[in-house]
Amino acid sequence: MNPVPILTDAALRRRISNAALLALTLLGGMVGCATTPKSQLQIPPQTFPADALITQRGVLTVFGGRQFTLNGYLATSATNGQRLVLTENFGSVLADVLLTPDGQAHVMKSSRAFKPKWIERYIAADVRCLLGLGGADCPGQQLAPDRFAITRRWYQLEVQTVNITPGLQPAETFVPPKSESR
Repeated sequence: MNPVPILTDAALRRRISNAALLALTLLGGMVGCATTPKSQLQIPPQTFPADALITQRGVLTVFGGRQFTLNGYLATSATNGQRLVLTENFGSVLADVLLTPDGQAHVMKSSRAFKPKWIERYIAADVRCLLGLGGADCPGQQLAPDRFAITRRWYQLEVQTVNITPGLQPAETFVPPKSESR
């Protein structure tokens, strides 16, 4: 005669939890580890004129949640490139960068807040994104016709266009710095 095994409450709970764990593991394997792709900033053509002075205000939120308000003055030229002067609210220049048509970024001025490497790597890339020249590395979105957000790993930048003054900009604005001989 075979005795019928009697399951205690603890043994029954163990079997149920093991079965639930197995089911969740199988379900997780079928679903996969898909993550949503980052949205890329798509700037519609003709958002900004090829030759203009563009005034923008922005809020920079850095890792940790600290926020800084910035003013940007972007001169664009169809033949000479772009130049951005980034200031704080009281007018001190935080960054000045020239982007030549061949894609090079020349740091004209840096500050304690923005080091030259950071300006070359991030600020120049963000300018390219806002003008629709950034290619595939423009993680962000257009919030309104005059508002954009760029979200990178260490910061988020929200920019609002305040004023666009179309017209040719002075050629000396786009002269790269001379190489220093050592």
